[in-house]
Amino acid sequence: MKTIRWGILGPGRISGTFAEALREAAGASLVAVGSRDLGRATAFAAAFGATNVYDSYEALVTDPMVDAIYIGTPHTYHCEHALLCLRGGKHVLCEKPIAVNAVQAGRMFSEARSAGLVLMEAMWTRFLPAVIRARELVEAGMIGAVRTIVADFGFRAEFDPRSRLFDPDLGGGSLLDLGIYPLNLAFMIGGAPLEIHATAILGATGVDEQCAILLRHQGGVLSILSASLCADTPREATIFGSEGSITLCRPWWGATRIVLRPRDGREETMDLPGRGGGYAHEAEAFMDLIRTGTMESDIMPASESLAIIGTMDEIRERWGMTYPCESSRRGTEA
Repeated sequence: MKTIRWGILGPGRISGTFAEALREAAGASLVAVGSRDLGRATAFAAAFGATNVYDSYEALVTDPMVDAIYIGTPHTYHCEHALLCLRGGKHVLCEKPIAVNAVQAGRMFSEARSAGLVLMEAMWTRFLPAVIRARELVEAGMIGAVRTIVADFGFRAEFDPRSRLFDPDLGGGSLLDLGIYPLNLAFMIGGAPLEIHATAILGATGVDEQCAILLRHQGGVLSILSASLCADTPREATIFGSEGSITLCRPWWGATRIVLRPRDGREETMDLPGRGGGYAHEAEAFMDLIRTGTMESDIMPASESLAIIGTMDEIRERWGMTYPCESSRRGTEA
């Protein structure tokens, strides 16, 4: 197995979680980290065993020892940083959401295709053993025809207008940061929606502090989704079918347990723990793409990343909510 040598762009909290997971990902080696703050980069490298430290992202992408780069910066920088990495000849695993809007995401995937490089959105939930098993059970007809998908992601965050969660300059709000998880489940099980209804409470900084989304999918499937920065919610997801249901247990986006409840039969609990805090699985899937020369994942394809960010664009448009980085409703300055 060819070892894939990783660089980390942006040594934040989520990057630390990913770097820790690389220790349990087969065929992975963390070799470099880049930050605009040399002190942070040095501390991160020492904590996770990277040998090469850079005080700029530009220097990181020129490191010949790096095959792939994980981008863990705030949403509003994803497009800029992904294009930098791709133009430097590096494969890119970019933290979700892939970008702030569909225009940015389209540019990123177009650049990757032109360069013959892999770009994937780091939606780690999709690669979890528990989530994959739930999807297999649905596809095998174990709960009959899917009728309703219910999922939430909410917690009470202390308000800080300068934090990533509330600052519009950093792409703050519940939809992009939390709502993307329920939306991914809805798309994964129900497909792209035919009809979208959504409402939100916009806070003092102009971003959505909580939102509720109702989708109608083909075949009479409904998704009832919510996200909140204001309150602790159940943090479970259930797929209801004509012949039973499947629950992804709390917290469902990092599920290690699912419960199958057939309409006529005994309840079955399945424990399916993930490795590396759950993040090792997406890293391994991404590295397999590089090794095999496959341009995109069938679990997290580019088309679905684009469809989901496009749906979030449409939802935000209905709310009249834009970010400063957007030069127009669908445009970007990036």
